[in-house]
Amino acid sequence: MRYSIGDLARRTGLTIKAVRFYSDRGLVPPSGRNTAGHRRYDEAALARLGLVRTLRDLGLDLASIQRIVDGEATVAEIAARHAEALEVEIRVLRLRRAVLTAVARRGPTPEETTLMHKLARLSEGERRRLVDDFLTAALGDRPELAGVARTLTPELPENPGPEQIEAWVELAEMTQDADFRALWRRLVEQHEGGLRRGLAAELRDAVEAGVAPDSPRAAAIILGRDPAELRKWLGDVGDPRRERYLELLAVINGWAAPESLAPALDWLAAATAR
Repeated sequence: MRYSIGDLARRTGLTIKAVRFYSDRGLVPPSGRNTAGHRRYDEAALARLGLVRTLRDLGLDLASIQRIVDGEATVAEIAARHAEALEVEIRVLRLRRAVLTAVARRGPTPEETTLMHKLARLSEGERRRLVDDFLTAALGDRPELAGVARTLTPELPENPGPEQIEAWVELAEMTQDADFRALWRRLVEQHEGGLRRGLAAELRDAVEAGVAPDSPRAAAIILGRDPAELRKWLGDVGDPRRERYLELLAVINGWAAPESLAPALDWLAAATAR
């Protein structure tokens, strides 16, 4: 059976102009011509045109399609390469979406917007160096704090979701803040002084047990601790940036949301106010 360009257009849903374009490019060559010199196509051309349309709908470029229809490459080979390229494009689009969402929500200055975009586009190695620089500045280069450093390290997955990308951008911005780094240095010093972990656990236990802040048991918890040091620790550990960092870290790493210290800190504030 022989088809005209119009026949191919009707059977494939393409325009006559599109069919003629593919024919002129050699993607769907005619099998012959009629007595009037008009191009005619056979069943193989119809099938070939259907493949060309499918591949174009999938986003393949004409050069790749030409290689496939000419037998120089298989559909699977070309599809694999295009799938990889699409994955890269998808990641880029996710990054753009995350930055635009954050910009729309936070209303940053032009300089802050530029920084957010830069942070979102960092490679894995660049992200690692940025985090390592923050942890070294905040914790010091001390082997005994390696475990603490691991618990504070964001690990953005290979294919992060929009919320993880947005969390990374915000967290990365925080790590560049000199005052935030100083906050963590103070927390580390207090940790080494025996305040942080042990006291936080005692406070949580007291809150859960319903111990009144003005009770003798409360007084026993804070007995022997310097009130000035306690107030300093309260100010640092109660800094909302510390908790926000941990919240963002949990989103990025896919962890459960961290338990808030706010109830325990409120209890301690009431206990030390007596």
